[in-house]
Amino acid sequence: MKNTATTERILIVDDLPKNIQILGKLLSAQNREIAYALSGNEALRLVEKNLFDLILLDIMMPEMDGFEVCKILKNNPKTAEIPVIFLTAKTETDRVLKGFELGGQDYITKPFNTAELLARINTHLELVKNKKQLIDYSHNLEEIVADRTAELQIANKQLSRLEKAKSDFLSIISHELRTPLNGIIGITDLLSQALKDEEQRDYLDFLSGASKRLLRFSETALLINSLQSNDQKVELFEVSVKMLIEMLVDEMSELVRDKNARINIGIKDDRLLIRADGELLRKSLSILLENALSKLPTGGTIKFDTKENKEEVCIEVSDNGSGFSEEILVRLTELMEHDNFLVEETAGLSMAAVKLMMNAQNGSVRLFNNADGGACVSLCFKK
Repeated sequence: MKNTATTERILIVDDLPKNIQILGKLLSAQNREIAYALSGNEALRLVEKNLFDLILLDIMMPEMDGFEVCKILKNNPKTAEIPVIFLTAKTETDRVLKGFELGGQDYITKPFNTAELLARINTHLELVKNKKQLIDYSHNLEEIVADRTAELQIANKQLSRLEKAKSDFLSIISHELRTPLNGIIGITDLLSQALKDEEQRDYLDFLSGASKRLLRFSETALLINSLQSNDQKVELFEVSVKMLIEMLVDEMSELVRDKNARINIGIKDDRLLIRADGELLRKSLSILLENALSKLPTGGTIKFDTKENKEEVCIEVSDNGSGFSEEILVRLTELMEHDNFLVEETAGLSMAAVKLMMNAQNGSVRLFNNADGGACVSLCFKK
């Protein structure tokens, strides 16, 4: 017997040749490939050497009845999935329950009703066909998933190489910029002190300020890249809020004096501690202070304060300047929520750095305008 992709193979097992002849004639007319066995032992020998889609199995046979044959078939992994339809006399239908318990799928009573016989056989063959298709589809899907996984792994390796190349490039650029910029800043500061001409000193101060701005821009870009690539080591420990802010204000006293700004530290509790990375928090606050100073009118006020509830503690940096414009506030809020770095020049880049630094510390950033005027940025940490 030769199997084809479109022909189902059916094994008929019955000790009466007449029954086999009737069934064989009906099924052959349906373009099914038929094999037959006159005993249970002969049937078992056939299924060991051939693959069948369906077995029609007579219950009452000498030597080995259909129940015993079914039990052996279902205990063999090679044949366990082949559906079995029992052939039984009408007087034996009460015994069919035992056949179901042994793993049989259906039964047909003798004498055969042609329409019922073909309908039951077609149903089980269709189930077999669908099951095979499902298995094939599952195997194909596994192969597709394996192929896609391999492609993604290759793509991820390529992305990793590109990310490393980008990170290395930015590090080199930042280093190459810092060296000459620091030289320019040092020389312009010395010349500014030496020159007596006010106009020339103004030019040098402008050059020094532009160089410092470019240097800070380079450092901010490098920090963002480091945070995005997870190269920045984050260490969380208890930080004294008031002490950190006082140290920061002292470090940036020159910028504060240049703006003739007043700094108000409204934190009264010297014992207030938050769990954060001290260096990242210091950098975040220095960016917020510098941004506030850049927008602050001469003689304006910047205030540091804290707000606390049961769930979190927030450090607020506010000023009495003009506040955020509606457009900038909306775009900066989008930056905080959706990582959209394309906002507004330096403010957008510096706030992106603040957001990434706060993310690294499991914190968040909120921006708003004060009711009495001026802008406020809040750095919030969960307790």
